[in-house]
Amino acid sequence: MLESFKNHIETTFPFVKGKRLLVACSGGVDSVVLACLCVQAGLEITLAHCNFKLRGEESEGDEAFVHRVAKELNVEVVTRSFNTKSYAAQHRGSVQMAARKLRYHWFQELVNSKGFAYVLTAHHADDMLETFFINLSRGTGIEGLLGIPVQQGNILRPLLPFSRSAIMAYAKAECITWREDSSNAETKYLRNKIRLNIVPQLKTLHPAFSDNFKQTQHYLRQTHSMLQSHLIQLKQQLFQECEDHFSIAIQPLLQLRPLEAYLYGLFHEYGFTEWNDVKHLLTTTSGKRVYSKTHSLVKDRTHVLLTQRVTEEKQVFWVSEAGTDSKCPIQLQIAPATTVEKSSCNVIYVAKEALHFPLQLRNWQKGDYFYPFGMQGCKKLSKFFKDERMDVLSKDKQWLLCSGEAVVWVVGRRLDARFKVTASTQTILKITLLP
Repeated sequence: MLESFKNHIETTFPFVKGKRLLVACSGGVDSVVLACLCVQAGLEITLAHCNFKLRGEESEGDEAFVHRVAKELNVEVVTRSFNTKSYAAQHRGSVQMAARKLRYHWFQELVNSKGFAYVLTAHHADDMLETFFINLSRGTGIEGLLGIPVQQGNILRPLLPFSRSAIMAYAKAECITWREDSSNAETKYLRNKIRLNIVPQLKTLHPAFSDNFKQTQHYLRQTHSMLQSHLIQLKQQLFQECEDHFSIAIQPLLQLRPLEAYLYGLFHEYGFTEWNDVKHLLTTTSGKRVYSKTHSLVKDRTHVLLTQRVTEEKQVFWVSEAGTDSKCPIQLQIAPATTVEKSSCNVIYVAKEALHFPLQLRNWQKGDYFYPFGMQGCKKLSKFFKDERMDVLSKDKQWLLCSGEAVVWVVGRRLDARFKVTASTQTILKITLLP
């Protein structure tokens, strides 16, 4: 196994040579064998052990054992204890998920603070098989059937080609000792049920079941790679990158078949999961939205707009006679003027006596209206935006300068006629939208 491990490192992870590596070590046979193989392969490692405080004296014994392993291998060791149950209760999750989050968060802390290049974990081929069936039982796309990735950022899994039986055989042949986790025998956990009850039965179906499974996953990875290449090309065609969002034409989307599969492939990385809602968005009225935790999709006439999700709370800023302060998202300068020069989209002239300071700078809201300069009567801002052919996101970001409830300026677009300079105006103010 040692030669196979060395060859695997040379072909798959040649970049780890000469780098400081952190090896996650629980004290179980998998992680202890990984540590031994790394040392024998000449890699520079430090062991990292998490004490989750879940099994009383057994947890303390695991930590002490990992210290002995580090001493025997003549490598450094770092440990940390966690109140895992308290963390799980605080974050309303399972103890298993809490342990996973705590473990990987600590690993990244060590990488950042101690200068480790990569973290090595002892996941092996049987873990891959178990993960496949866990994901299959929960319902998954092709990504879930791919199992555990060999590399995930700076997390490496060099034992994935090796089975649990091969690891056990190597440990016994090399007289390697390890600790047994008593919780591994409990079938209350789904992974343990699959490991102890289902996988042994599957292996009796065909003498080469494990090898056939590896081959199947190889085919799945190739299929996934081909699909990803196609989706990348499709995104380049459909996703028009704008300043802070993507604009996607609806008609080409509707022509894709099967539509649901394509919607998943194009949008799932942005956190969307409700595919019926996404599909309905393509044919609904303009302005409708679908949200994920991180992004939103907005229907805008002939396109859907994909943007990162921002707070929906309407912001209001107060504007003094000198203009806005540094906290405002846009900067307005207000100064007295003796004459009215030519206005522009970024400069307006108003009658000071028509204003009531402090003014308000806020986002537009449904129902807002104003009296557009140069026109007769009032107009709803929603109609004005439509006439201006503004998309939904631009409307969301539009700022209004208001005096009380009245709109003074649709900032950068149009002055309200109620505040224009007339022959009776006593004091003229020049308001400038600064770059």
